[in-house]
Amino acid sequence: MPTTPLTQQNFQTVVATNHIVLVDFWATWCGWCTRFAPVYEASSETHRDIVHATVEAEAEPALAAAGQVDRYPWIMGFREGLLVYSKAGFLPAEQLEELVQQIRWMDMAAFRREHGQPSREPAAPAEPATGRAGPAPGPQSYGWPGLRPA
Repeated sequence: MPTTPLTQQNFQTVVATNHIVLVDFWATWCGWCTRFAPVYEASSETHRDIVHATVEAEAEPALAAAGQVDRYPWIMGFREGLLVYSKAGFLPAEQLEELVQQIRWMDMAAFRREHGQPSREPAAPAEPATGRAGPAPGPQSYGWPGLRPA
């Protein structure tokens, strides 16, 4: 899936209506951004269930300011509409894959509790709680974050 350009007009809608969204803030003059673009594009092809979005920071200064983005590339990760990752820096393919898996396998109930967010869990769960985090929907390339295939 190709990357999705974001603007002030569609940013909130894309984040709110997709389970996992990664956002790459970049600038045309940034050499590291140029190097990161093919890595990010490859991830978008591998993880078609995750929206890989881009924000050209010079064209969307209000979005960059709202996200407190002051260096490039800057990656933000959203899951269930919540910001769960925000950091500057070039990520090699292996580190970007690790980030994708960490976001995919996050325990969102614990994250919501820790950050004072309302629970999205039903009042009476249909299944007994296991006390373990589970994966987000979509294909997993390997199990728990940090485990590497043999």
